[in-house]
Amino acid sequence: MSGGIQEAAPPGRLVISGGMVITASGGVPADVLVVGERIAALAAPGTDEARSWAAGAGRVLDATGRYVLPGGIDVHTHMEMPFGGTFSADTFETGTQAAAWGGTTTIIDFAVQAKGTSLLATLDKWHEKADGNCVIDYGFHMIISDVNDTSLKEMEACIGAGVNSFKMFMAYPGVFYATDGEILRAMNKAAETGAMIMMHAENGIAIDQLVARALAEGRTDPVQHGLTRPPELEAEATSRAITLAQVTRAPLYIVHLSAAQALDAVTAARDTGQNVFAETCPQYLYLSLDDLARPGFEGAKYVASPPLRPREHQKSLWRGLRTNDLSVVSTDHCPFCFKEQKELGLGDFSKIPNGIPGVEHRMDLLHQGVAAGELSLARWVEVASTTPARMFGLYPRKGVIAPGSDADIVIYDPQAAQTLSAATHHMNVDYSAYEGFAITGRVETVLSRGQVVIDDGEYHGVTGHGRFLERQLSQYLS
Repeated sequence: MSGGIQEAAPPGRLVISGGMVITASGGVPADVLVVGERIAALAAPGTDEARSWAAGAGRVLDATGRYVLPGGIDVHTHMEMPFGGTFSADTFETGTQAAAWGGTTTIIDFAVQAKGTSLLATLDKWHEKADGNCVIDYGFHMIISDVNDTSLKEMEACIGAGVNSFKMFMAYPGVFYATDGEILRAMNKAAETGAMIMMHAENGIAIDQLVARALAEGRTDPVQHGLTRPPELEAEATSRAITLAQVTRAPLYIVHLSAAQALDAVTAARDTGQNVFAETCPQYLYLSLDDLARPGFEGAKYVASPPLRPREHQKSLWRGLRTNDLSVVSTDHCPFCFKEQKELGLGDFSKIPNGIPGVEHRMDLLHQGVAAGELSLARWVEVASTTPARMFGLYPRKGVIAPGSDADIVIYDPQAAQTLSAATHHMNVDYSAYEGFAITGRVETVLSRGQVVIDDGEYHGVTGHGRFLERQLSQYLS
């Protein structure tokens, strides 16, 4: 679908012609002029101005019959993450390559503070992992697992370094778990500084008791992971986090919301005007507890936390996306290979590494929601790109096709058919959670800051092209 190179044209001048530009406010036919790393202008197709752009361009990409989208922003990934004695299988290089193949041009990954270490040392460590290794642009959130006077003070330094969102856990006692008192202290600091607290909301203390009972009774199969983490305990923790945020007046972002009852709590808080936001993930929209219950050890492929829910929760989540009670769709991409890694939990579901691969498929799976009538085109772009950019201080540099914005652009064929499979994906993991899914729509061309990374089934990315993004505070706080 790509036009030829015109040798005499100025370098770094590219035109996308004939496409339908889709933004969070709708679609409009427009040609897009890219100069260097940024979008320079839009013009109506067929106008003298648009024709002059094409005549003077170094490259013209024909987007006739295609959508032209702002690049996807996945605000929840875990590359090279330590967990349960192993590491997630994607490096920053392989993970950002896979993201690009799927139309995502920015990720925000989590720097993981270990107990007894400093936030700033943790941030330095994650910079060492990512810097020079990413194909697309990236930022960091900070996981706080050790709340004390020093780490609370270091939150301010992290904000100064462009990392202004801090994740805490009500789950995983002994690893990441924070008490209500620790959460309250961190939320007070967030309220002072304008930072965002992100919460993994599950009642980990109660869950550990349910897990211990299941193992004592000989219930060891992967499905027990879901049965011992019931939706009621996600709802309870979500409500508790909302209450703590209300007391401290801190903004709160619930990560990977999976259960209808938890969504009810978020909806009620938002209806009162509280600064509470939530994301969900494709796995909760398409997969279910039935997948965890697959025969043998197959269900281990689907172990993540919160767990996959009974299928009836999916209807509520789609509705939440339409009503904006769910603001964002991320992936919580945390891939572990079935062989050797997931198999660490053979005979004991509690030892299965938690995580599902998905960074490559988010845009396509959401477009499938458009094809099924669950989302509008504008809402697709909003939850996948524009709202993530605004939520985490990247807009209008990212998340929109507009003059002055980075030229992170996806040309998307809405009619193409594809079948998702481990045989064809680019994530560094030996299985697909969506094996055999038939999808309508496919990414055709991807630009990252004006550079073609993917084009018509070929990879043109350059490792190290991706830059670290220092983020501003959330643009949704009132």
